[in-house]
Amino acid sequence: MNVLEVRDARVEFQSPGGVVRALDGVSLDVHESEIVAVVGESGCGKTTLARAVLGLQPLAAGTINLLGQSVDGVSAGVASKVGMVWQDPYASLNPKWKVSRAVAEAASVIGQSVNPSEIFKEVGLDDRFLDQYPHQRRGAQRERAGVGLPLEKKPPLVICDEPTAALDLSIRAQILNLLKDIQRSRRCSFLYISHDLMTVRFLADRVAVMYLGRIVEEGPTEAIFSSPRHPYTKALMDSAPTLDVLHHLPDALPGEIPDPRTRFEGCRFAGRCAFASELCATDPGRTEESSSDGAIRAFYCHHPLRDVEAIAVG
Repeated sequence: MNVLEVRDARVEFQSPGGVVRALDGVSLDVHESEIVAVVGESGCGKTTLARAVLGLQPLAAGTINLLGQSVDGVSAGVASKVGMVWQDPYASLNPKWKVSRAVAEAASVIGQSVNPSEIFKEVGLDDRFLDQYPHQRRGAQRERAGVGLPLEKKPPLVICDEPTAALDLSIRAQILNLLKDIQRSRRCSFLYISHDLMTVRFLADRVAVMYLGRIVEEGPTEAIFSSPRHPYTKALMDSAPTLDVLHHLPDALPGEIPDPRTRFEGCRFAGRCAFASELCATDPGRTEESSSDGAIRAFYCHHPLRDVEAIAVG
């Protein structure tokens, strides 16, 4: 049974001159005990998807189900099934409350009693932190507290929205290892949202790549990173700095990101793609591939990179 099922989700925002579709037909599954990462540049719809799963953002169309229960606004049912690790732990903790009160308040929403000491021990914090205010501890300790708060509900799904974005490299590694340990010990599922492709490759089992409100490629993490099919996926991977290529910035993609108010019939990346054809403007295309272990990857492209490269070599 899937922990999370998103089907053709659409979120719209009114803006001067038209409607922006922040999500435009997104479908995504998260299986039990699985970490699924959602990646893409700013404005592609990653956080909007997370807010929709939490019930904080209403859908214009489509459905979202958590363990078979439809998500329709914020409810105790949703709150008990989803934990949220926010990007800024200091903003997610009330500065006027001691941490112990924040823990108790979160548990009371779903009618549970918890032992804060046990939870904070799991994330590497001692009891002294419970009797302090958020500003009295360092950023790494607040981040651990931000990870610990949603665990008190023992949710089957945890959403992490850029949890390491504000941390230095050494602390980032600690938090990533902590998340992985928690996922293994609790057997919960993660929906992990990040710009940092290195952390995604380390943490995630599967990756979904978003561009302008749509998923353009999805599949096992190593398959996506080692052999991307969609041209946008490759451009995204090439933009991440690595030790293999020093003192060299990748070439920028041609053109500009289209106006998000545009009504797309075909591939929304076609205007920036070197391989686009007339067909791409009218039909996004969809292809599935199965590996020997049964894993499926899907991409929306009429000219996947493997085929284009084969033609170029021939």
